[in-house]
Amino acid sequence: MRTTKQQARHAGLLYLILGLLAPVGLLYVPGKLIVSGNAAATADNIRASEWLLRVLYRLFKAVNETHARQLVILGALVSVPIVFVNVLNEIAALALVSGAGYLSAFETPQLNALAYLFLHVHDQGITVVSIFWGLWLLPFGLLVIRSGFIPRVLGVLLLIAGTAYVVAAFATLVVPRYATLISQIALPFEVAELPIIFWLLIWGARVRPADATAA
Repeated sequence: MRTTKQQARHAGLLYLILGLLAPVGLLYVPGKLIVSGNAAATADNIRASEWLLRVLYRLFKAVNETHARQLVILGALVSVPIVFVNVLNEIAALALVSGAGYLSAFETPQLNALAYLFLHVHDQGITVVSIFWGLWLLPFGLLVIRSGFIPRVLGVLLLIAGTAYVVAAFATLVVPRYATLISQIALPFEVAELPIIFWLLIWGARVRPADATAA
């Protein structure tokens, strides 16, 4: 059975992998739309996310099972289906610019406009799912604060990052006029999520008495 430190380092490794994969699926691939593999990049993100949440659930279950479940629900059970459905918008955009014969009834400017529309809807879908990417950090932060085996300040930083994600997403959806400004303000606070990744990966967690006895 893995010790708390080992579980924490495992979580840190998966967290880092997810952090490296996410830009590929969210930034590079949509920017290279006529490249097969967007679904694969999305699937990679989801697989990494699934394993990360499993490990974090096991790590924090003893701290507060309710919050650990909220972490999994918000981080996977709600956000993952949204991500999968949102991929349909990318598929639709690809189909519209594919030059397929059944599209001959439409003029090229119409097809281009529709493809752009689906990409815009895809971007909005990412904004919607980012609300849950922010919300899952809130129970995560509370668990870190209460754990006793990870510095409390990292939990506070997670709460700050989660709040920033949610505020930026709501601004984009509700008050788009100020979305750019609010996103720029929120970005430095969103970065507050990063320290927990490196803490888990490098230091793991403080050894609890139960782990020391087992060892």
